[in-house]
Amino acid sequence: MSAEANSAPERNASANAPKKPFRVLALDGGGAKGFYTLGVLKEIEALTQGPLYKSFDLIVGTSTGSIIASLLCLGRSVDQITELYRQHVVPVMKPWTPWKKSAALERLAGEVLRDATFEAAQTRISIVATNWRDERPFIFKSDPMQAYRRSASFVPGFGVRMADAVQASCSAYPFFCRKEITTSQGEKYLLADGGYCANNPTLYAIADAVGALQVPRSDIRVVSIGVGEYPEPRRSVFSVLRWVGYLFTVRLLQKVMEINTQSMEQLREVLFSDIETIRINERYTEPEMATDMFEHDPDKLGALWSKGRQSFEKYELQLKNVLA
Repeated sequence: MSAEANSAPERNASANAPKKPFRVLALDGGGAKGFYTLGVLKEIEALTQGPLYKSFDLIVGTSTGSIIASLLCLGRSVDQITELYRQHVVPVMKPWTPWKKSAALERLAGEVLRDATFEAAQTRISIVATNWRDERPFIFKSDPMQAYRRSASFVPGFGVRMADAVQASCSAYPFFCRKEITTSQGEKYLLADGGYCANNPTLYAIADAVGALQVPRSDIRVVSIGVGEYPEPRRSVFSVLRWVGYLFTVRLLQKVMEINTQSMEQLREVLFSDIETIRINERYTEPEMATDMFEHDPDKLGALWSKGRQSFEKYELQLKNVLA
C-alpha cells in the first residue's frame, strides 16, 4: 500500500474533526472599577479550570483592561492579579496630582510586568492606547498575523516593554501624565489612555479576528467584559467648592469614557450581530454603589469585585457553551 493511501484516513479524520472556535476576550477600561472585571474573570477561570490564556486565542485590553490582559497572557492566575490590584490600586488612584499618579502607575507596571516583552505572551494580545499627537488609535500587538499593513517589518509591541505599553494605555490625561515611548525603530510617540478611542475594545478585537487573522465570522466567539455602570459619587459641599474644577473634569472624562463604551457596543451590534458575543457589564443603581474610575476605598473595591462574581451567574450557561 502506498504512503499516500496510508495517509488518507488521517486526512479524513482531520477533515471530520470538529472545528475549534476562535475565542476572543475583550476587557474594558475603567480604572479602579477593574475589580468588577476581575470578579467576573475569577468565575470564568474556575469554569475553565485552567489559566485563561489557554482558553482564548486573542485577548484585547484597554487601560485597566490592558493590565489584566497582559498579566493573563503571561500566565498569571486571576487570584494573583486580584492580589496585585489590592496592593497597588489605592496608591495609584489616591494621589491628587498627575505626576504622583503616573509615578505610582509606573511603579505598578514595572513591579508586576518587569521587563517582559510582547514575545513573552502565551496567546495573542492587543493593548489599546491613543496616539495623542496624531489623534489616532495606537495598538500594541504580539503576532505578525495581527498586522494589517507592513507585516514584513512587524515587531511585536513595536519593540517596547509590556510595562510601557500598559502605562500608556492607562494614562488617563489630564489625571495622569501622557506616556512617551520610543520604538525599536527609534520612532517617538506621545501616548494617552486607550479609552479615548476604544474604552470598550470589543470592536477592535473582532476587526482583528475577521480582518487581519481572516477567521470566518461563524467560527468567532467573543466574551466582552466591562466594569459595570454605577451612580456618580456624592461630594461634600466643602469638597465641591475646593475641587470644583477637578471634579468637573473627572465627571467629564467619566462621561466621555461611558459614551465611548456604549457607542462601541452599538456599533458591534450593527456590524457584527452575526458573531456570537457575550457582553457582561451590569448596571447598578443603588446609592451605596456610587463610584468612579478613581475609587480608592478598599471596601467599595471589594464590593465591585463581588458584583462581578454575581454578574457571572447571569451568563454562566452561555459561557459554558462558548468555552466548552
